[in-house]
Amino acid sequence: MESPAPNTEVRLAVAQCFRTLTTSTDNKDIIAALQTLHSYLDEGPDSRTTLPQRAEFRRAHFTRSLQFLVSNIQADWLHGLTAAQRTELWDGLFLKGPPEQALLVLMEGIGEPSTNLDHLVSITERFLQTGRLAELLWSYCQGAGPSDSPQLRETLLGRIVALPDLTANRLHPNNKPLFLPQQYYPLLATEMLTALERTCQALKDGTDCSLTFVAQTLGKVCIQGHSGQVLAVMAPRLSVCTCSDMVWQRVCWKLLENVPQRWLESVLTGLVQAVSGPDALGRIIGNLVLKNRKAQYVITHKLLLLQYKYETQVLRIILGYLSTDRERRPLLIQVLRTVSQAWANPSAVKHTPIEQQLYVSKALLLSVSLLKDSELQELRSDLLQCMLGGMQSHLDSSVVRIRHMGMVVGECLSSRMDISGTKLKFEYDQDEETQELLSLMTPSTGDEAEAEPVIGYVFFTSLQLQQDLGGFDDELTPYDMSGDQEISKASPPRYLRDCLETLISSEDSVRVELSLRVAEGLVRKNVFAAREVRLQEKFCSHVQQNIFKTIVSYLSARPQVTFDLLGSDQLVLGRLIHTLGLLMHLAVNAPVAAQMGRALLDFVWAVRYHADQMVRRGVLFAVCSVFLSINSQNLLVELSDQLFETRTWLADVAEGDPDADCRNLAVQSLVLLDKSLKKQLQDQQALGLES
Repeated sequence: MESPAPNTEVRLAVAQCFRTLTTSTDNKDIIAALQTLHSYLDEGPDSRTTLPQRAEFRRAHFTRSLQFLVSNIQADWLHGLTAAQRTELWDGLFLKGPPEQALLVLMEGIGEPSTNLDHLVSITERFLQTGRLAELLWSYCQGAGPSDSPQLRETLLGRIVALPDLTANRLHPNNKPLFLPQQYYPLLATEMLTALERTCQALKDGTDCSLTFVAQTLGKVCIQGHSGQVLAVMAPRLSVCTCSDMVWQRVCWKLLENVPQRWLESVLTGLVQAVSGPDALGRIIGNLVLKNRKAQYVITHKLLLLQYKYETQVLRIILGYLSTDRERRPLLIQVLRTVSQAWANPSAVKHTPIEQQLYVSKALLLSVSLLKDSELQELRSDLLQCMLGGMQSHLDSSVVRIRHMGMVVGECLSSRMDISGTKLKFEYDQDEETQELLSLMTPSTGDEAEAEPVIGYVFFTSLQLQQDLGGFDDELTPYDMSGDQEISKASPPRYLRDCLETLISSEDSVRVELSLRVAEGLVRKNVFAAREVRLQEKFCSHVQQNIFKTIVSYLSARPQVTFDLLGSDQLVLGRLIHTLGLLMHLAVNAPVAAQMGRALLDFVWAVRYHADQMVRRGVLFAVCSVFLSINSQNLLVELSDQLFETRTWLADVAEGDPDADCRNLAVQSLVLLDKSLKKQLQDQQALGLES
């Protein structure tokens, strides 16, 4: 009689185990059935089952066996086992065999209502602690990985990436620390690195591997917003491993190439923020920007022109990456042309936020600093056109920061191009922003981590020098410094006229204090010159000639020069509206405050969507002044027909205005308006209760 086929034999044995576990009450039979299931997972030489039988069990019966155990988690036979037997026979089945099937069954069991939920949670915790995630990823990296459908793979990816969310939704405050995002995603990154290390070793041994599943896992983690936690662990390790190992470099390149297109942007965005420098980025992604159009768009356009939330170091890494390879340098020139056009665009200067303009200015200066002399000669005409047109647009702006930005960039471009030996030079107050822009013309070389040994050497040398010279300090006599006085940078005035000039016009607190200290001595020393003090008093006297008629004649005369307030003189318009807002604020509690507020709102309403941000700021300041100067009762009575429309406009500005100051002023105005309306409603309710 022929022996049954392996699949039939395994199916019958598994069915017999299920019947025993369902019907038997003998503890020995229960243990024997569980040991039979374990025998199909034993890989050692002492295994009682054959290789085809074990393969058939893993393929067709392992998931069903785990689901049977989870469904019978409250059975009496399970509670009849000792703790050691339960850990070895029941829990051990989940920690052996195909890890992807075990993880899916565990997550399915945690998601369903169960009275023994803690047991499944503890097994899942052990699953993560024993490196089963690395086994799962490695099983997909092997050439003969588990065969599955796209739907099953997508489900598995979802369970791996969203495990903290799934457990938090089920366990609520009783969630395990290992399941929290702060611990789980660094663990997942470590397991991916382990799978990549095994892949490198397998490739060195001549075995083919696939990185598709690991790349999909990385992409899905990053697209769900966890790129910072994952790449903070992976990027430093990949940077070190790719320094001297070409196999690691090829593995990293293949990993990035296999990331799905819809997730590639999030991976690259997180990677440029996690690496230490452009050299590390080049080793990890290689020439991906030349092979993948999506990667090229993200690196050369989106991260430079459309998004501006990143630090200057990110710009250095991106542009340095493009400049460090001969094949990528044409992209650097392309980026320079695009960025220079964006910087010189008059419409962009008027309508884009200042932060974005500063970001583009940094990108422009960094790109120019990375050019070679031959490339600079090729782009000379484009840069000259950019400098002239862009400087005019920036200098015409009413915002001081934008004007300073144009001056600094113009100086740097003219210095780099060295036009006829002449360089532009502007007078402006240097602050942190302008100093940072000027420093960008000196490109940094290498990655940050390479500077650590130098710092250690300098510290060691200085320490050794101190030790060598330490013996001479004891022979020196300490100098008596008890009578030293602090030397002031400003000297006190020696003449009464200088003292008066300082007290009247100076804004330096140190000079004013010194003048006050010596004023009495100067007056007593020269009584004749002290008459000038009396002459100054006439400006403070209330007895003076009334020159109001003269001023009125000047104001009422026909103006000789007019301002184009709705055209090129937007700075004057903004200051005018701001001044009217100040006058409105000074009229607080005045009888005519309500009439002034109505007139001011009517005046500024036509320019509330002005293109210039200084005008919009003035309008918002005027609206704030109206809400501050008029009490809540008069605000509802006198301006009730305008409040609803004004509130809608303020909400629109607070949500969508490109200028941050305008958004902040709009929010403050909304808060003031809501406070006034709430106070008036409370007062009316209190009056109603009293009556």
